[in-house]
Amino acid sequence: MSEGRGIADRTLIWGTATTQFIGWGVLYFNFPLLVGPMADELGWSRVLLNGAFTGGLLVAGLLAVPVGRWLDTRGARGMMSLGAAGGAVLLAAWSLVTDPIAYVVVWLAIGVVHATALWGPAMAVVVAQAREPMRIITAITFITGFTATAFLPLTEVMVQTLGWRGTLQAQAAMQAGSALLTWRMLRDETPPLREARGRRGAGLLRRLRDPAFAGLTLCFAAHAFISTGLAAHLIPLLRERGWPEATVLLIAAAQGPAQVAARALLYAGRRWLTMRGVGLFATALVPIAMVALGVGGSSIALAAVFMLLWSVGDGLMGIVRAAGTAEILGREDYGAVTGALTAASTLPRTSAPLVLALVWEGAGGYGPVPWLLAGAGALSVAGFLVAARRRRSASA
Repeated sequence: MSEGRGIADRTLIWGTATTQFIGWGVLYFNFPLLVGPMADELGWSRVLLNGAFTGGLLVAGLLAVPVGRWLDTRGARGMMSLGAAGGAVLLAAWSLVTDPIAYVVVWLAIGVVHATALWGPAMAVVVAQAREPMRIITAITFITGFTATAFLPLTEVMVQTLGWRGTLQAQAAMQAGSALLTWRMLRDETPPLREARGRRGAGLLRRLRDPAFAGLTLCFAAHAFISTGLAAHLIPLLRERGWPEATVLLIAAAQGPAQVAARALLYAGRRWLTMRGVGLFATALVPIAMVALGVGGSSIALAAVFMLLWSVGDGLMGIVRAAGTAEILGREDYGAVTGALTAASTLPRTSAPLVLALVWEGAGGYGPVPWLLAGAGALSVAGFLVAARRRRSASA
């Protein structure tokens, strides 16, 4: 077996947090602020602009399993560095588009970057290299939790001063720096076990047949549906309650600080907690939050309860998806297993905004939406219960 000395924990925390902070900022969170200026200049429909974005996310989901297999057998440095560098090139190419087909191709290729350089591969590296994955992942999420908070106003200022093309070119330079940091961070990566490579396929198939995997699949897919659905519809849903715009924005903006506070408490209590316990707590909060939203009507107090419970649950689930999967299913074949979980969540994640829009149109308002999301939250709880209990009994 060939072994490296491994990546130091401090390098894992700061390197991963920085590269993910930049990568998500310039390859995801900037998008809503670029759609309007692009539509105004190019005359393209927002359906086309958003459809290409959705196509990129679908590509990322489809590639999750082969990317995970690659990580398990060949390591992360080459793939993640090349993916991050490709992100810089594609941002520059996006800034030059004048043809719709070229734009769609760019976004499909950005989907490859998402699959090879962003959260999934990064967490696979942390789980493979860190002695205490929960501690490292929690620390990373302190920083990445502020990505939208930082990049939304930053991108807006850049668009106002540089235009959307200039913004993309400046952000391409930022992503190039992230690619260089990725390469340097992973230079001490401990390589995968060579003698285990021949067993990967059979091991993965065995894990996919495990009821614990099925439980996590249901849990994460249901949560992804809720998360992306709310991301697209929360503001108009709250506006429908008739509150002042400042109140609506204040309630929505509370999500980030509440998530970070929950992660801080998890970090402080990590020695006394298990990911099974954290996962059960986090998933249970979500349907309660949706019920509060459903019965709340024009009550600002119940809206605040909803946002607090949802934010805490969602913030903790980001850690449960990474560290909880490792605790319940183990670290072996982690890249391929989490890739399969990601792939299974792709359709719920990408379809949720459309499904909730259809519900809104059919009902003439958002009245049924919280109850639909509460049902999805209940499915998430049930899935995690199956995963946690099945694995504990199997290990006993």
